[in-house]
Amino acid sequence: MAKKNNRVKSTNDIELKDRLVAINRVTKVTKGGRTFTFAAIVVVGNENGVIGYGLGKANEVQAAIAKGVEAAKKNLIEVPVHKGTIPHEQEAKFGGSRVILKPASHGTGVKAGGAMRAVLESVGVTDVLAKSKGSSNPHNLVKATIEALSEMRSPVEVARSRGISLQQVFNG
Repeated sequence: MAKKNNRVKSTNDIELKDRLVAINRVTKVTKGGRTFTFAAIVVVGNENGVIGYGLGKANEVQAAIAKGVEAAKKNLIEVPVHKGTIPHEQEAKFGGSRVILKPASHGTGVKAGGAMRAVLESVGVTDVLAKSKGSSNPHNLVKATIEALSEMRSPVEVARSRGISLQQVFNG
């Protein structure tokens, strides 16, 4: 299946909220002693179908988070959110992490842990069942979750590609 381009064109009119997924302290041992730096994974989203992630590295935590937010704003994608959940089941893999996302009925909540929860809440999904298999590395989990979300197709897209009405998509 051909990869579709669902990048967000302009970020000027979007109000984005950032969430810190993970922070990692990295130590470099030199002749003069230990040097500590920080790497922060940040997810930004408008809680209405727009999401992006970024990695920031700096000597201080706040600077790393700020760099992560700037990086996240540069690779935003649009995700179809249908009535507070995802339109269909989707699997994705990145590195050693595999994620499975399933739509859930209203009132279920976000059944996901850690890095996946931050991504799903930032995109605006309120009801979803999510499972991660394999590596629990936050970097790979975030990337796998965003990969799964980027492969989502809205009901309107499905109807258009099949040449049928939107009502026929839901009724089979």
